[in-house]
Amino acid sequence: MHNQTNGFILIVDDNSTNLSVLSLALKQVGLKVRMAMDGSTAINIAQQQSPELILLDIQMPGIDGFETCTRLKANPLTQAIPVIFTTAVADIDSKVKGLSLGAVDYITKPFEQQEVIARVNVHLQLRNLTKMLEERNAQLENWTDVLEQRVAERTAELSQSLQDLQQSQQQLIQSGKMSALGQLVAGIAHELNNPLGCIVSNLAPAFEYVDEVTKVIDFYQNFYPEATSKLEETLGDIDIEFTLEDLPNLLKSMQISTERIQDISISLRNFSRSDARSKVKANLYDGLESSLIILHHRLKASGTRPKIEVIKNYGDLPSIECYPGLINQVFINILANAIDAVEESLAATPQIQIQTGVVERNVVIRIVDNGVGMPVEVQQKVFNQLFTTKAIGKGTGLGLSIAHEIVEDKHGGKLSFTSEMGKGTEFVIALPIT
Repeated sequence: MHNQTNGFILIVDDNSTNLSVLSLALKQVGLKVRMAMDGSTAINIAQQQSPELILLDIQMPGIDGFETCTRLKANPLTQAIPVIFTTAVADIDSKVKGLSLGAVDYITKPFEQQEVIARVNVHLQLRNLTKMLEERNAQLENWTDVLEQRVAERTAELSQSLQDLQQSQQQLIQSGKMSALGQLVAGIAHELNNPLGCIVSNLAPAFEYVDEVTKVIDFYQNFYPEATSKLEETLGDIDIEFTLEDLPNLLKSMQISTERIQDISISLRNFSRSDARSKVKANLYDGLESSLIILHHRLKASGTRPKIEVIKNYGDLPSIECYPGLINQVFINILANAIDAVEESLAATPQIQIQTGVVERNVVIRIVDNGVGMPVEVQQKVFNQLFTTKAIGKGTGLGLSIAHEIVEDKHGGKLSFTSEMGKGTEFVIALPIT
């Protein structure tokens, strides 16, 4: 059974008898045939209709078979079409030249019908197999591209899922820490209030009692200037004048200390407010002042470093709807970083400036330090999770990333910064006024 094809075979020969013989032999086995009597016509037919196989005579007027084959193989539209040379010249040099030009076989004249059919069938089968292989390769490449795309998409999804999971985990950890810290701080503040209230309530009568005792002693000194020997002996052991003078000072110091403890207690309660489930109206100054009071011990002079001066340029800020506990966390993180930067700079006059105001329906808080500043490579990663330039055990790499999320994701605001090495850093918190 001979191979059938949907295409046709192009026979090229300047001899009409050869064309008839080949055409008849091929048509008898069910093959479709077209004919051309010169190379130029053959090239045009091949370009326009793409035959399955070309039987090409070598010796033709005008463009010979070798030149015709060369042009067919040079054209991307026809270079894949198999070419079989038909020639009466069967010398080795001609065969080698033809094969080197891209021909797949030779058929010598005069033609043997069975040989021609056999060779044609072999090359048609090879042609069909080659096409099938090309189609399969194309499908494989397409499947490979699709698979690679799906793998890339899945990898991206898994990477995003992992990132979301890590972020959620860090948020849970931080939320857990803040919740525990808030409960602890609220508990401490509550426990402080009981003894503190007792001290504060007793200070006022203590001042009155001191005044009364002083008056009594003054009275005795004025009306009984000559004391008995026993009283003289007792007064000799006590510097009563110094005691009466210093006791109000001691009480005054106690009063100032209790007021300081009260401020700390109020700040702790403000800082620990956990309004995470819903926004409430809040005065941001309360959060700023509470944060400064909590960090007060770090602002004091330490070793060779002088006291860190906090310069406040407060404008008129309206109360805004926010999560006060979270905003306080932002203030604490940024102020703590500013203190770290100032401590590293060893500036002669360490300073942190806090400026507030309203800009285009946004409450804006600027926190500026004259610390060491940040290099460009650090600035590019400053909001990345787990990124820290601090020593192990001193930084988690979560503070600014969480502050960024609180301001931008939780409140729809903007947290930005500018920094210059050796001159300091400015953080800008912008929160919308709803």
